Amino acid sequence: MSGTALLILLALAGGIFATGFFGLLARRAILFQLISLEMMLAGPALAFLVGGAYHGSGQGQAMFVLIVILAAAEVALGLALYLALRRGADVEDSDSITGLRH
Repeated sequence: MSGTALLILLALAGGIFATGFFGLLARRAILFQLISLEMMLAGPALAFLVGGAYHGSGQGQAMFVLIVILAAAEVALGLALYLALRRGADVEDSDSITGLRH
């Protein structure tokens, strides 16, 4: 892998992370926030894969697998919380969750 390809792929990974970060800040809907969190995890995962391919080691692939496992756990927990909130109080926005405290 050449140095130019490395920089392009790392810039792409940074762009994916930045898009997820700004999506997380801009959106109020819980589902869109979960999607933005997934994008924020996909950026570093791509960076680890690119770094591992550039250095010729399998450590990037191992970190990628760990990030995918973390993302799957985050999705499962986030969707379970969303469904629980949706059934209990019909909540769509993350701002209205604070009003559910007793």
